[in-house]
Amino acid sequence: MTVFSLPRLDWHRFGHLVPIALASAVAAASIALVAYLLWPTWGADGSRGPERMPVSIGGTLFNVPTAAIRMKIQRHSGPQERVDLDFSYPSLEPPDGPKHVSAATVEQAMKQPIDRIFLSIAAHHDSLAPDERVRSIYPRYLEDAPTPAPDGLTMRAFRDGTPYSGEDLFSADVPALIARCTREAATPGMCMSERRVEGADLTFRFPRSWLPQWRDVAGAMDRLTAEVHGGK
Repeated sequence: MTVFSLPRLDWHRFGHLVPIALASAVAAASIALVAYLLWPTWGADGSRGPERMPVSIGGTLFNVPTAAIRMKIQRHSGPQERVDLDFSYPSLEPPDGPKHVSAATVEQAMKQPIDRIFLSIAAHHDSLAPDERVRSIYPRYLEDAPTPAPDGLTMRAFRDGTPYSGEDLFSADVPALIARCTREAATPGMCMSERRVEGADLTFRFPRSWLPQWRDVAGAMDRLTAEVHGGK
């Protein structure tokens, strides 16, 4: 009787490919997750309903555009811990529709200019106020000397090896602006500007490439603050 034997895999030779394959799968899943979180996952039908929605965050009443809410789970009135919004810039209107990004298309999407300003409203629970952080925390990690910045702005770099390494702090008095920005690298640099309104903190995010028009950006953040808090 003839006995057939299957060839044995040489695990010493090919075993190193297993962790590489697993790492690639994890990386692909991570990219897909980031894409899912970055863009809304509900379509045009999900935008039906009232034009604006009253929500209470940190005991503070906000009146937010329904179509600007990025996450379906947040699209309800009443008390919430946090609401995430985005607006087309410079119109400041809710975006026309969601941008669906997959792991296969995320690289191409990242190359497209960002045309939205993002706003998160979250209860602060008596944490350190944004303006106090600027006065008492940031100076510990900043370089001593400012560096050139767009007209009217002051820029100071955060020192390497600090919690804010790789970022810069931009500030101006008229109009008022404080923004902490990552530097341009493989991904576009982004800026974060925070302000407190009663029981909630408003966090704006926008591309660093908008800083040459920083006065317009500062005005846009003021306008959005007035609209969502005052309901104008």
